[in-house]
Amino acid sequence: MTTNLDDLVNMKGVMLAFEFTADGTCTSYKNVTREMAAMICRFCAAVTMNFNALASGFTELSEQQWVPQKGWIYVGGIHTVIMGKGGRRGVFAYSADVSIDEVFAALDRSD
Repeated sequence: MTTNLDDLVNMKGVMLAFEFTADGTCTSYKNVTREMAAMICRFCAAVTMNFNALASGFTELSEQQWVPQKGWIYVGGIHTVIMGKGGRRGVFAYSADVSIDEVFAALDRSD
């Protein structure tokens, strides 16, 4: 079963959901303004690009497989960012309420 952005924002603790292209162009979003979604997508794309660079370097130096990236998670203050689909689809959530494992698995099922 695939998961769309509507399904994601209906998960416990999730505030908003979004998706973007490799260059950070926002392609879809739910529960957030267009302007805020565009900024979120640009910032998250930058983090995704950094993790891709780190993973490539770690793979080369350690001779262990760190790529392709599946996603990343940031927790700070009362919020959590959970990114899946190679770091290009994600949600912002309330840390106290969200199940990181459930949301990350749902992001992997995204269409």
